[in-house]
Amino acid sequence: MPQIVPTGKPVYSFSKEHEPVAMVESGSRLVVEAYDCFENQIRSDDTTMNSIDWNRINPATGPIYVESANPGDVLAVTIHSLEIGERGVLATGPDLGVMGHRIDTFTVKIIPIEGNYAIFNEKVKIPLNKMIGVIGVAPENDAVPCGTPGNHGGNLDTLLITEGATIYFPIFHKGALFGLGDMHAAMGDGEIGVSGIEVPGKADLTLEVLKGKSLNHPLVKNSKGLSLLVSAKTLDEAAKTAVEEMVDLLLPHTDLELSELTMLLSAIGQAQISQIVDPLLTARFFVPQWFLDTYKINIFR
Repeated sequence: MPQIVPTGKPVYSFSKEHEPVAMVESGSRLVVEAYDCFENQIRSDDTTMNSIDWNRINPATGPIYVESANPGDVLAVTIHSLEIGERGVLATGPDLGVMGHRIDTFTVKIIPIEGNYAIFNEKVKIPLNKMIGVIGVAPENDAVPCGTPGNHGGNLDTLLITEGATIYFPIFHKGALFGLGDMHAAMGDGEIGVSGIEVPGKADLTLEVLKGKSLNHPLVKNSKGLSLLVSAKTLDEAAKTAVEEMVDLLLPHTDLELSELTMLLSAIGQAQISQIVDPLLTARFFVPQWFLDTYKINIFR
């Protein structure tokens, strides 16, 4: 049976200073429970902005200490399944998200979850695309709020972090100090209104330490291919860094010159947006699986 890691007292930052709530061996399977991003503070459509404790946003369950994890290693997080609650929350308001400069009132919508759909209204049923928004390890230096992404992970808000995916993180501290939260029933690329359909939930996953490997930024692997995630002050910087990091990651595994691989990835690679509403913005660069198969590239195996 997988080990259960309950929500307990959540953390609001990723930090090397937090005391672990659980210790597991590399290769362990566990179920991590999580609050929604508002820590279940929103109970009705009448919730006001002032009634929310904004210091309790994006709580993460953790940190989880992974034995044998050391700085310079890589942590592989494989998501087997996600279980979400029976209702979600959407919210937006003044100065929130892309349209906040044109919105005067904090607005909340309670979203029932029925079967494989989130019920927005009588006309609109949104197909579920369950995913984890906040996930990562302790950053190299100072604590980073859970609402901010970085090369340690954090608030990546990336649709690909879902069932069947493996996410690879660079490890900066002994034990890795892994945590997660901010699960969604559905979210669009960009998360333009500053929230997806926020839900509490449970993540069934396996944590594995990979020795003799290195990584600068989170990497997501699924059946469709590889995506490298970078967060920066601008989307331009994030996207360009994601491209260059992917080129550097793949080049040693091919017989191509730099110019050849660049041309090839210009034809088959995809620069994509993850989110544009957090303190740092997140972009990703995707390479399809058929290319990896052609060169028999399996980065971490």
